[in-house]
Amino acid sequence: MRKNNTNGVTSNPKVLHGKACIKGTRIPVYLVLQMLSGGQSKNQILKEYPQLKEEDINSAIEYGAHLATQEIELQF
Repeated sequence: MRKNNTNGVTSNPKVLHGKACIKGTRIPVYLVLQMLSGGQSKNQILKEYPQLKEEDINSAIEYGAHLATQEIELQF
C-alpha cells in the first residue's frame, strides 16, 4: 500500500469558500477529478494548467481516494 500523498492539497476559508485546492493555486481538487473522470489524461490537464505538476494531480487523486474511505450517508 502506498503512503497517502495529500500534502499538495490545502483548504483555506478565504480561498474558494474553503474548498480543497491544489496547494499554491486556486484550482479546486474537484475540478482535477472531474477532468480525469471525464476522460482527460494527466498530460492534457498539465497542458491546460501549466502551473500544475504531475505530483499535484496525484495528490488530488489521493485526496479523493481518502475522502471515499470516509463514512458518509449518501442521499439520493
